[in-house]
Amino acid sequence: MSVTVENLEHNMAKLTIEVPAEELETSIQRVYQRQKNRISVPGFRKGKVPRQLVEKMYGPEIFYEDAGNDLIQREYPKAYDESGLEIVSQPTVDIVQLEKGKPFIFTAEVAVKPEVELGKYKGITVTKIDTTVSDEEVEEEIKKNLEKNARTVTVDRAAENGDTVDIDFDGSVDGVHFDGGKAEHHKLVLGSHSFIDNFEDQLVGKKAGDEVDVHVTFPENYQEASLAGKAALFEVKVNEVQAKELPTLDDEYVTDTTDFENVDAYKADVKERLTKTKEDQAKRTKEDEAIEKIIKDSKMDIPDAMVDFQMNSMINDYARSLAQSGISFNDYMKFTGETVDSFKERIKPDALSRIQSSLVLEAIAKAEGLEGTDADVDDKIREVAEQNKMEFDDVAKTVDDDQRKSLKEQIAIDKAVTFIMDNAKERAKAKRAAKKMDDAEGEAEETEKKPAKRTKKADNGAQV
Repeated sequence: MSVTVENLEHNMAKLTIEVPAEELETSIQRVYQRQKNRISVPGFRKGKVPRQLVEKMYGPEIFYEDAGNDLIQREYPKAYDESGLEIVSQPTVDIVQLEKGKPFIFTAEVAVKPEVELGKYKGITVTKIDTTVSDEEVEEEIKKNLEKNARTVTVDRAAENGDTVDIDFDGSVDGVHFDGGKAEHHKLVLGSHSFIDNFEDQLVGKKAGDEVDVHVTFPENYQEASLAGKAALFEVKVNEVQAKELPTLDDEYVTDTTDFENVDAYKADVKERLTKTKEDQAKRTKEDEAIEKIIKDSKMDIPDAMVDFQMNSMINDYARSLAQSGISFNDYMKFTGETVDSFKERIKPDALSRIQSSLVLEAIAKAEGLEGTDADVDDKIREVAEQNKMEFDDVAKTVDDDQRKSLKEQIAIDKAVTFIMDNAKERAKAKRAAKKMDDAEGEAEETEKKPAKRTKKADNGAQV
């Protein structure tokens, strides 16, 4: 096999791969061996029809397509390695020559990792974020925890938002009842928006025993097309109204439900955890702000194929996440009314941002000589072992060379982020706002002196 590389515009490249004729012949024979048991010719048992006879009857091209695909699958990974390129997309393959007795030639057009011309990345200014936790926030968090331990009791009063109502309902459109529109003793939390808009609102203020005509209109994009946009009537009977009864926050409750001995110790822990959460969120927000500024000040020519590859990777990740919840990606598409194209269009800005972030951080790591070492990788493995209460050696032997390489690359990225933030400067929002106000006042004064002016608005590619 031989590989020729042609550099194209916008960080694209074309690999021309030529495979010797004898390897094409071998591939055709492999295809014949796989398919011969399915070939039926009068006078021969299945699996016993000679290849020469099959090619004479159906033409020599009968095995070409599968043989070509077989060779592409085998030879492209070798060409990938031999090219020496940092390929960041799936290849677009085109067969140039596929003829018995001649070399098999195909091309693979790929995106190549762009070079980054870094702008300013030291001394980046980020917004200072207040991570103070107020007493009100502590009380709100404790209330959420109390609600988790609340018990549900039947109440003799009108239903309110947050209450659970036990209802019977029967829906109809133009007097015709429809499938799925009827249920008995259904539990519905008012204010949860789990039913059609306005359905729950019309039950607020109703008591057990009340019968209500609920009028709603199905959304235009409703998953059941026959009901989409239709006005419907639901005859509803309220069987029961239930409310949450929160436990009393006292030392006894704290002792029974937490590891603390009294309310004060419990509140102190809640405040500490909320502070840690705020600090972590603030850290990520400032990192994002800094990286976004570096991206804006840097230059890189990102090929469309690289963005498309990133979007496909994100879709695959999302599909796996849905599958863990028992939902297929196709079902999700049907339910939301989206298409793959509209989904891609929605995630495209995020895909581009991920690529840009990765490229500038890799460039900074390279510029500053930041690397992931074997010791760093061992530290990561040790963390995983401790978290899962396992021995270091047991975890380490599950990490192969490719995984170690990937970990080193990620560690280098993390070090680049740390480097950026260690050299960043914080500026409070209040000061920025004050400066803007001062600037605005100055501009207003200048405007009075001068005539007004019009202004114009101006992931790595996998082998096949």
